[in-house]
Formats: sequence, C-alpha cells, structure tokens
Amino acid sequence: MSSVTKETISYDAQAETSSLPMGPAAAAILAGGIGSAWYGLMVLLSEASKGFGNLLNFYKPVGPLSGKTIVGVAGFLLVWLVLGNLWKGKDVKLNRVWPIALALIIVGLVFTFPPFFELFAE
Repeated sequence: MSSVTKETISYDAQAETSSLPMGPAAAAILAGGIGSAWYGLMVLLSEASKGFGNLLNFYKPVGPLSGKTIVGVAGFLLVWLVLGNLWKGKDVKLNRVWPIALALIIVGLVFTFPPFFELFAE
C-alpha cells in the first residue's frame, strides 16, 4: 500500500505583488486626451476657414466630417504610438496623467460644441 500525502499550497497575494509598469496605460490615457483636443481643433479650424474645411473633405458625400474624423483618429494613434514607445517599461504616475487628459478631453468637447465653434465661423 502506498501512502499519499497532501500538500497544502497557500497563496499569499501580498507576497506576490509584482508591480506592472504603468507607462503603456498612461500613454493610452494621455493619447486619448490629446486625440480629443486634436479632433476638436480640426472641427474648430474647419469651421473658421472654409479653405481648411475643403482640405478636410476626403469624401464628398460626407463632407469635411470625413477628414476631421480621419485626421483626429490618426492624431490619437500617432501620439499613442510615440508615447507608448517612450514610456514602455516605465512607471508613469497616473495621478499626473489623468488630470491632463481630462482637461484635454474637455477642450476637445468645447471645441466641438456648435455655439463655441460658430464664434469663429466664416
């Protein structure tokens, strides 16, 4: 007869606290804020300048909205790529990044608000 012994495996969550670097997350958050402000700026500039609005007219049935959206998303992706590479493996403090991102998102929202951008319309 063989005897089987049971081993008790205990898991201590605090003993295994491996801190992941927050750089990639911070890059995505800040890129979102910058992308929002960039999109808002595209809206504002296209309303302020008909020439700029025509420049953003990538697809005639949609009008300048196509260019605003494409350029806005491209700006977000470019910033995310750059910051993601710069902050890869680094511990960036999120409590410094998110207020800046929030402020930039608010700027982007204000720039896309018609009563605001109509102040600059031609």
